[in-house]
Amino acid sequence: MKKLVVVLLMVPSISLAQSDTETLMARILEYIAENAAEDTDYSEITERLNFYKAHPININKADKEELQGLFFLSPVQVDNLIAHRAESGLFQHVLELQGIDAFDEETVRWLSNFVVIDPPELLRGISFTGLLRKSEHDLIIRLGRVLERQEGFRTSDAEGPVYSGSAVRVFTRYRYNYANKLLLSLNMEKDAGESFLAKSGKGFDFYSASVFIKGGRLIRKFVAGDYSLQFGQGLTMWSGLGFGKGAALTSVAKQDMGLRPYSSVNESSLLRGIAATIGYKKFSVSPFISYKRMDASLSDDRQKINSLIVSGLHRSDTEMENKNNVSQLVYGMNSKYSSSGLSLGFTAHRTKMNRPLAEGSSLYEKYNFEGTSLTNIGLHYSYTFRNTYFFGEAAHSILSGSAFLNGLLSSISDQVSIAVLYRNYARDYHSFFNQAISESTTAANEKGLYSGLTVKFSNKLELAGYVDYFSFPWLKFRVDAPSRGYELYAQLAYNFDKRFRISARFRKQIREENSDVESPADGLDHVDKQNYRLELNYKLSSSFSLRNRAEVSIYKKGWLADEYGFVSYQDVIYNPLNSRFSGNIRFAIFDTSGFNSRIYAYENDVLYGYSVPAYQGRGLRGYINGRYTIGKGIDVWLRYAVQSFSGQEAVGSGYDMINGNRRSDIKLQVRLQI
Repeated sequence: MKKLVVVLLMVPSISLAQSDTETLMARILEYIAENAAEDTDYSEITERLNFYKAHPININKADKEELQGLFFLSPVQVDNLIAHRAESGLFQHVLELQGIDAFDEETVRWLSNFVVIDPPELLRGISFTGLLRKSEHDLIIRLGRVLERQEGFRTSDAEGPVYSGSAVRVFTRYRYNYANKLLLSLNMEKDAGESFLAKSGKGFDFYSASVFIKGGRLIRKFVAGDYSLQFGQGLTMWSGLGFGKGAALTSVAKQDMGLRPYSSVNESSLLRGIAATIGYKKFSVSPFISYKRMDASLSDDRQKINSLIVSGLHRSDTEMENKNNVSQLVYGMNSKYSSSGLSLGFTAHRTKMNRPLAEGSSLYEKYNFEGTSLTNIGLHYSYTFRNTYFFGEAAHSILSGSAFLNGLLSSISDQVSIAVLYRNYARDYHSFFNQAISESTTAANEKGLYSGLTVKFSNKLELAGYVDYFSFPWLKFRVDAPSRGYELYAQLAYNFDKRFRISARFRKQIREENSDVESPADGLDHVDKQNYRLELNYKLSSSFSLRNRAEVSIYKKGWLADEYGFVSYQDVIYNPLNSRFSGNIRFAIFDTSGFNSRIYAYENDVLYGYSVPAYQGRGLRGYINGRYTIGKGIDVWLRYAVQSFSGQEAVGSGYDMINGNRRSDIKLQVRLQI
């Protein structure tokens, strides 16, 4: 079989200029941030990769699902690894992976951070003694706040502050792990402005907990509490964090993980109840049931739902009035057949709410879901044949529309690989758990053809890119006619050696929107946004690394004047081996016309934290982030970030506004491991 180089069709090649885990997360988070809502929670990514870093996968025993948990492995690489192990026997060293089709030196370097060869097992079964003595405990407490006073916290003579609580953010995370067979998790969070330990006895605003058991041949998984379900390509059922188009480091093909314990602090994307995966040989069945309360704004008579609210914020009287207004019951099952290279699955579930969704008042909302119950069914498949991986899913929302997607990943030669995906989502296709690849936020009212290409000219030089053509047959928000567009992406990367890497990236997005100026034709305007990026990564020594980036954005809509944005920053990363201290600093300058020309950039943060701010306006930004190991199992992180704006008298808007031109933020985190 020829080598399949499908890694990084959509994002830059990976270098080792800093911590492997941090680099991988940076590439994923930056791309997601450019296409996601501002309140998107990325902690699931950081937790999963750090979990595998601390608990490496045994590649001599790992099944397909475990390997799929590593974002950067393509479906073909996973299948080829398992097939090679079955044909040639157990691995003796990780470097043997380079001899498998689809694995190159760079991929193996990445994988070596998260896998081991036959590690000693704690125990083969679960015992009471082991639960007490051979288990792991991990506790994290994080405090943070904006140092300047925001409008929601101001107190006047006439009335008190709008927000009911303090400006301090509080997050507590506890994990119990016994031999990776029994996992207990607990997340507790209070956002800035939410009340905490009030006289009424209320503690944190949000709690999430689960018990996860990884069983044997019959009961393979069991979860009680909060969990997520990820089946097929995300059309029928996909909860928790899902990558959008171009977000994954592997390809546009989602790798379904099935049932997983929920680890995020996002308050809206979880399922809460009981679920299991029961298997016999090549067949498995995953029944599930979930019941939870959801935030929603209601009609004046409180009989209908105007909109579901996913922010999870409960600071003001209005936000508290919207809290837990809707109950949601979800039940269903997934059945799956898996054999060598072939996977077939069927999913069916029903969602019921105690209040109906109100009909929309605008024409573009004509085909939106209305009512209290929705039934979804779907079929998904994947198949590996030689150098090609086929995948797809067809879904139907009963009494309304259908949706489907099909794609393939294939190797043309040792140097060239391609990805193709076609999607067709009806305007009246509905699902509350729909995270399939799409240009819009939901996979509905869309047709598209995506094609990606990677050309590896040598071990040092690589070109990666894609083009995605899409159309929307029906109206959308701020688009009062059928519309179309395309996205073009290209990246050229050159690795001089393991110490120095340079990359150049170009991205162009064309869409259509309602015009911002009055016109007799009253038609749609073309919106053209382009980004140009140059980045250098250099490893000075085993302890110090440098990262430099300059990026320009250009935004053009119709006949309006062009808007420009510019960001440049310098990072210094200190991460010596076997040292009690590590850290990183950044100094950045930015100058953008505003929201339309904003530029996202990943920032180093405390462990399991994340920061992907949008640089907009004009000014300077910097941060310092450090970790210190006090003793065995005791680590402390401290992060301070400050942003100063030129020519502004206020920062932010609404109740988050700060009078002045400066915004600073501090975080303190303590981790205890036993």
